[in-house]
Amino acid sequence: MLVGRTGTGKFYFLVLGFLCVLFAPQAKAQSPQKIKLFDLKDVQLHESAFKNAQDVDLEYILKLNPDRLLFPFLREAGLAPKAESYPNWENTGLDGHIGGHYLTALSLMYASTGNQEVLDRLNYMISELNRVQQANGNGYIGGVPGSTELWEEIESGRIDAGSFSLNEKWVPLYNIHKTFAGLRDAYQIAGNELAKDMLIDYADWMLKVTEDLSDEQIQIILRSEHGGLNEVFADVANITGEDKYLHLAKRFSHEVLLHPLSEEKDVLNGMHANTQIPKVVGFEAIAALTGDNEYHDAAKYFWENVVNERTVAIGGNSVREHFHPTSDFSSMVNSVQGPETCNTYNMLKLSKQLFQSEGMEKYLDYYEEGLYNHILSSQHPEKGGFVYFTPMRPGHYRVYSQPETSFWCCVGSGIENHGKYNELIYAHSENDLYINLFIPSTLNWEERSFSLTQETNFPEEESTSIIVKTKNPQDINLKLRYPRWIAPGELKIEVNGDQVNVNSDPGNYVSINRKWKDGDRVEVKLPMHLTSIRLPDGSDYKALKYGPIVLAAKIGKDSLPGLFADASRGGHIAAGEQIPQTEMPYFLSDQTENIENLVKKVPGKKLTFSASEVLYPSEFKNLEFIPFYKLHESRYVIYLPLETTENIQKIRKELEQKEKEEKMLATMTIDVIAPGEQQPEADHFIESENSNIGVNQDRHWRDAEGWFSYRLVDKEKQARRLRITYFGGDNNRNFKVLINNKVIAEESFHGLEGNRFFEKEYTLPAGIVKNSNGTTLNLKFEALPGSRTAGIYGVKLLK
Repeated sequence: MLVGRTGTGKFYFLVLGFLCVLFAPQAKAQSPQKIKLFDLKDVQLHESAFKNAQDVDLEYILKLNPDRLLFPFLREAGLAPKAESYPNWENTGLDGHIGGHYLTALSLMYASTGNQEVLDRLNYMISELNRVQQANGNGYIGGVPGSTELWEEIESGRIDAGSFSLNEKWVPLYNIHKTFAGLRDAYQIAGNELAKDMLIDYADWMLKVTEDLSDEQIQIILRSEHGGLNEVFADVANITGEDKYLHLAKRFSHEVLLHPLSEEKDVLNGMHANTQIPKVVGFEAIAALTGDNEYHDAAKYFWENVVNERTVAIGGNSVREHFHPTSDFSSMVNSVQGPETCNTYNMLKLSKQLFQSEGMEKYLDYYEEGLYNHILSSQHPEKGGFVYFTPMRPGHYRVYSQPETSFWCCVGSGIENHGKYNELIYAHSENDLYINLFIPSTLNWEERSFSLTQETNFPEEESTSIIVKTKNPQDINLKLRYPRWIAPGELKIEVNGDQVNVNSDPGNYVSINRKWKDGDRVEVKLPMHLTSIRLPDGSDYKALKYGPIVLAAKIGKDSLPGLFADASRGGHIAAGEQIPQTEMPYFLSDQTENIENLVKKVPGKKLTFSASEVLYPSEFKNLEFIPFYKLHESRYVIYLPLETTENIQKIRKELEQKEKEEKMLATMTIDVIAPGEQQPEADHFIESENSNIGVNQDRHWRDAEGWFSYRLVDKEKQARRLRITYFGGDNNRNFKVLINNKVIAEESFHGLEGNRFFEKEYTLPAGIVKNSNGTTLNLKFEALPGSRTAGIYGVKLLK
């Protein structure tokens, strides 16, 4: 059985006997998805923070100029663009990726709101991309610079794949995945039939490009970030019923991840997080279509590992975009590049899939956490603008995009995020109706001529009301979620004033199976409690939650440089001063496990709490903790160090000394590169030949048998020294270090420093800096013949 959608977005079923052969599951098969989602048009949001976020997103989407987004596609097809390209990532190598996201965002927003201007935009984008496809003549639609040459190289078997590059282009597979996904969504969500034909032709192009490549060559290609191409190809198989696309989906499933995950092996440390999550979304899409247990088991284990071992209170994960060790979250509270919004965007996709497959409440528990605390918080509620990194570092802040300057990946996922809050409030099987989220809304279950309205001011009020509307009485099993954040025995439900026997525990659903009549009313009490939670590694940092809502406190609005981002490559990073942790508040209590008992509600203020009894030092006693999603344009604290009265002075002294050294180094530092980490390298315009990356003792490195180079920023021409971090065990490494093609050092390493990391400094000749053109210095590491460079673990350009 294949589950698909018609052009209008309604679900339909194709039961074709011959497909049982084409899509035959493996011997041990999971059950196909048993829970269905309602179309977005069937669920309308009412006034709430979510409805406001949807409206603000709509304004942002309409500020974007389709012709500027179309520029890269027209250019690559040899057609005359109608407007200049947008800046930032859209004209520095990832050209066209936002155009693909825009198709999805328009489709979601039209389905959710019925806005005619949005539909007109979508239809215009599709018609222009159809012109592109026709001009290319082979099915291709992409804005990747140098597309023709690139794909000819790949088709001929000339492949040079790095984690963030393919044949020296910036993640082109990731880029075109956005267009594939946008075409799919324009058809499946918004009902554009032309998009369906274009999607199939585009998939046929990929079949042609890869038909002569071996499975081994495809796996080499997949070293390069490729988004969720396997998911899209599975969707094309679903739409067409043709096995060739399912075969393509499986070929585009990265075995380096698939096999260990299906065997419950944790291989994630050091991996670029949002490279992996879309792959796993694709694994589950294949599993839902075929019943293949290996793919489903891999997706389940990945979700359990990431959610339970790697996720912080807001539902996000990763530091500087990478998974760090599950046993050490110190970088999470030190780095200003905390959880990336794209990661949570994709983790919610995976949670939704697994819920459809298994119907377990735990997937909704995480989904709710990520939705309120990360996704909702990631858009400015009045001005619009999307957040890339959400620092967990106490005292730091977030940066918001602007529609004319900012075109990061989290802008692409951001314009999608806030148009689909209605996707999982409700779900259904044949006779079950799931109430998953407590968001004010109206559901129209068209197939059953049944609707309901949910009236709630949750989480400001700890209750919700559900009012039924139906022409004729009918039997439906209402399945009401019993969240894990409600204590056992505290969920209270009434139907028409009569108490319902709640015979379930938290983390399950309460079934109310009855013949529902027009006007029936369900009243639900949702008592919330304060909790305090540690970082996943168990270290002494705690955050406060009220029910599912993460609480945070404003620290100050001073010194927020770059709050609304410019077009620079690093504009998505909050690069302002890092306040020393000794100047931040602590939770100080000898009662370390239940500090929430010392936190009180502030009278007269909803969802506002005082922690005066547990905050240290005294100048922070008056801090008020509010829902993080309501906190904007301010420095903030979420996780705070937890100390006892006995240890506080000792810890503060140690921190003061450490931060004094770090502050001194920071004042001297002009630019920093984290080799082997995707975005920091891309932001410094990495180029390479015969180069590799890896992880050693949880630290990323890059080396080369050939060479690799970066562009370091030195706007004021103050650079005087270069500090490089190496690993002492590197042996037989002979190489040169060059600045602007001039050798500043020749090195020969023989493993004499042992099993440790060490730093070396190189003085830059004054003439090189003074006579450099522009504001950048080109740093190059080049291996001597027959050797390779040392692994480079860190680069700092110093005054």
